[in-house]
Amino acid sequence: MSQHPSNPYRTPQTAPPARPLPRRDMRDATRGSFTPPGTVPSSQSPQQSLELAQRYELLNRLGVPPVANEDIDELARTMAERAGFLYGFVNLFLEEQTFVGLHQPPADSGYVVVGRTMSRDHGWCPEVMARRKALPLHDVHASPRFSGNHVIDAVGIRAYFGAPLIHESGAVLGTVCVIDPEKRPLSEARRIRDITINTGTQVMDHMSRAPVR
Repeated sequence: MSQHPSNPYRTPQTAPPARPLPRRDMRDATRGSFTPPGTVPSSQSPQQSLELAQRYELLNRLGVPPVANEDIDELARTMAERAGFLYGFVNLFLEEQTFVGLHQPPADSGYVVVGRTMSRDHGWCPEVMARRKALPLHDVHASPRFSGNHVIDAVGIRAYFGAPLIHESGAVLGTVCVIDPEKRPLSEARRIRDITINTGTQVMDHMSRAPVR
């Protein structure tokens, strides 16, 4: 994977700067039942509240707690490295975007280090959820629709590729995605898009069959 030595977003300090994206870290948990929060944020519409309850119910049936998971972290790492991106995420769309799988640069790399959650309104994964299909953005500044985003300023992102996590029932649990501070050639878009789509299939297969660690 390229380390982008001339990247203008790379910070000179050895310790990563604090950023507003992380909300809270999550601890590993064993497979088993979990209880969703008792209240749903008032900003959600009735349809969003119903979809959220359905996601929790499906995760309960699968026996997948919405917490950091070593196996899914590995899937995020493999996805990012195959795509040649610095960051890879497996994201459950709950009260917040919840990264049960995460790959990112080391803490001493000078790149931004993110946490395991992010607002539902930030990034491009909400668009993937709405469209229910992959979103390839080889350069987020190439389209005015996608160029204005909190993540661009907070992390310095130029390329995003995401795909939905769709259960066989048709329910969309979340997304997988890769992001990077450097844009990608348009000629690479299909290859990277296919990597995210294939990873989404692997994640759903893992959630359906593999034990959580």
